[in-house]
Amino acid sequence: MTAAQADLQIDRPSVTDGAALWRIAKDSGTLDLNSSYSYLLWCRDFAGTSAVARGEDGRPVGFVTGYVRPERPRTLLVWQVAVDPAYRGRGLAASMLDGLTARIAAEHGVTSVETTITPGNTASERLFTSYAARHGASVSREVLFDAGLFPDGPHDPEVLYRIGPLTHPSH
Repeated sequence: MTAAQADLQIDRPSVTDGAALWRIAKDSGTLDLNSSYSYLLWCRDFAGTSAVARGEDGRPVGFVTGYVRPERPRTLLVWQVAVDPAYRGRGLAASMLDGLTARIAAEHGVTSVETTITPGNTASERLFTSYAARHGASVSREVLFDAGLFPDGPHDPEVLYRIGPLTHPSH
């Protein structure tokens, strides 16, 4: 943890954090915004495989949502990562991702991470390729969902990043 993160706490989200996660996702400018209801459900049903960063006042300033894949129980799928604009540039996304995967590895034996990234999202590409490097893991990429699969208008393809096996423990 850097000095810039010393005033932040990373823990599991609770249902009362759902509205803040929705707002942070909305303000990100890059994430697909889901319904506020979905963030409430996520904070209830997937809190154990997600993380929230809290500022000094206890309010969420960033989050990572994820779940253990039922068909691949040693794989954590990271769904969304977002940081409030006022807290960007401090390495908070990387710290949340490292902390979450360390917890999930200890609790579930997870040895790999998957996420999807749209082409051109360089911030996410950097976050996950540097994560792989820190954890001594390889990265493979393939299109998971072609643009034509999305029913609600133009959408970039979603490229699946498979990161693993994780060989260096998270810090």
